[in-house]
Amino acid sequence: MKTHFNMHRISQKIIFKKVTDFVTSIILYILLLALLVGVANILFDIKSMFYGSSNGGFSQVVSGVLTIFVLIDLFKTFVDYREHEEIRITYVTDATILIVMREIAVGVYVQRFDYQFILGMSVLILTLGIIRAMAVKYPPIKTNQLQTIQ
Repeated sequence: MKTHFNMHRISQKIIFKKVTDFVTSIILYILLLALLVGVANILFDIKSMFYGSSNGGFSQVVSGVLTIFVLIDLFKTFVDYREHEEIRITYVTDATILIVMREIAVGVYVQRFDYQFILGMSVLILTLGIIRAMAVKYPPIKTNQLQTIQ
């Protein structure tokens, strides 16, 4: 009787895998759509920058390009998770560094810097740089490498 019950039992790992695959697929499609819309917006901003429209401008193009870089890093993170079922800390720190750089670039063009903002962003970039350097220098040990060490 126990074997019959175990055969029809649904594995939680299988359900979790299917749900995470479904959710990451949806997120990847949303990120892909956001990338396409972002590139179209950048092309529109470049066109309006050349024709002198008040809507466009160099700062909007720079902000848009940096936003696209952030989306590309997030896309890489989700693709890596989907393929390897792990998230690399370097991808996350790269995306976060790009977000901070985007905020700094936007702040430069808007000229809204005060010393707290500059100090906060400097500490954040320094911390993220240290985390990224340590993640590259000390990568995580894979399970099969751990077994050969022991």
